[in-house]
Amino acid sequence: ASDAATPGGGAAAGLAAATGAGLISMVGRLTLGKPGFEDIEDRMRAVTDRADAERGAFLELADRDARAFDAVLQAFRLPKQTDEERAARTLRIQEAYEGAAAVPLELAGRAVDLMEQAEDATAMGNPNTASDGYSAGSLLFASALAAMANVRINAAGLSDPAKGQALVDRCDALRERADALLGQVEEAFLLRLAT
Repeated sequence: ASDAATPGGGAAAGLAAATGAGLISMVGRLTLGKPGFEDIEDRMRAVTDRADAERGAFLELADRDARAFDAVLQAFRLPKQTDEERAARTLRIQEAYEGAAAVPLELAGRAVDLMEQAEDATAMGNPNTASDGYSAGSLLFASALAAMANVRINAAGLSDPAKGQALVDRCDALRERADALLGQVEEAFLLRLAT
């Protein structure tokens, strides 16, 4: 909430994704070992283990995102008095923008991937935790959108239009998949309410 440029939206996306992963783990732990869920024990353990691993990865990505954008800010502070300095500065800015786009792109991809486990947790987990599974999917979706916004804004700073468009195209594909998965998570939640 300060006037510092970092941590910003990309780091917040990492924290939201970590929270979503934590909720998936919670659903798993509130399902494992409970009577009536013996037949899905292995699947829920796998879902829980994956969510536990991803939670740590998302927190690391939050930190990496802040460092990546700090590199952009540092590149803009480089000297630009001579032609050589200007050329070196331009190169560093472009490299920094690429790095600042790569981190949230990884975050978005991982968040969308984990939405599948949110659906499993919602559909198969302890029905009393269905809202937590749905919340996990929603947080992962929001995280992916926030991360993709950071990809797009850094891609806009690239001087190579093909590189920028490739990043935008990857975001478009991720968004399409995220939309579909969010619909599946919501459907799983509504089915649990109906039973």
